[in-house]
Amino acid sequence: MDHSTHSAGSRDIQMARSMCWHCQSEMSGEYFCERCVKVQPVSKETDYFTCFGLPRRLTIDQNKLEAKFYELSRAFHPDFYQKKSQTEQAISLGNAATLNTAYRTLRDPIQRAEYLLDLEAGSVKEIRTTPPADLFEEILGLQETLEAYRASDRASPEGRQLRTQLITEQEALEQRKRDMEQQLQRLFADWDALQDRGEAGSQARVERDRLLKRMRDVLSNRTYVKNIVNDLVETIG
Repeated sequence: MDHSTHSAGSRDIQMARSMCWHCQSEMSGEYFCERCVKVQPVSKETDYFTCFGLPRRLTIDQNKLEAKFYELSRAFHPDFYQKKSQTEQAISLGNAATLNTAYRTLRDPIQRAEYLLDLEAGSVKEIRTTPPADLFEEILGLQETLEAYRASDRASPEGRQLRTQLITEQEALEQRKRDMEQQLQRLFADWDALQDRGEAGSQARVERDRLLKRMRDVLSNRTYVKNIVNDLVETIG
C-alpha cells in the first residue's frame, strides 16, 4: 500500500464497528478498542481490500498480503481467546473466518477481479452462460464432436480420430484462455493507473465504466471457455 493511501487516516478504513461493543467508546477503524482493548468485529460493510488495509487495485503485492494475513490470523487465533468471554470468542472466530475468505479471494487474480467488479458495479452477476459471439459457431461444432465421441467406440479408428480432433480443439481453447488472461492483465494495469490518478471528473467516470465493462466481458468469456476446456479434459482424459 502506498504512503498516500495510508496517510488518508484510519477513519477511512472502517475495519470494525464505529462504537466499541463493550465500553461504547468511539472506534477509529481498528480491530481493537483503544480504551478497553477488547477485540472488535469486522463490520459487515467492510470489503476484503479494506480488511487488509489495501486500496481497490488489481495488482497487489502478494508478499505484503500474505504477511498481513498471517499477522491478523495470529491476532484472532482462537487459542488466544479460550479464557475470554463468549462474546470475544465468537468475535475472534467470526473475524478469522472473514479474513480467511478475504485472503483466498484476493490472492487469486481472477477471483480478485470478479470481487472488485461485484463491489464496483455488481458486474460479476452478469457472467454469461452462453458462448462469446465470436466462438458461437465453433462451440456448436465442438459440442457435436463431443457428443459423437461419447457415443463412439473409443478404441475404434473413428473414436481415435474424434479424440485427436478434440485434443486439437482443447489446445486451441487453452491458448484462447491464455490470450484472455493477457488481456485481463492489461486491463488490470489500466484500472490501477486510473485509481492511482485519483481523478473524479466525468471523463474519469466514463473511463472507469468502460474498464469495468471490458473486464466483465473478458472475465465472462474466460469463464465460458474454461468450463468448455474442463468438459473436454473430463471427457477425453
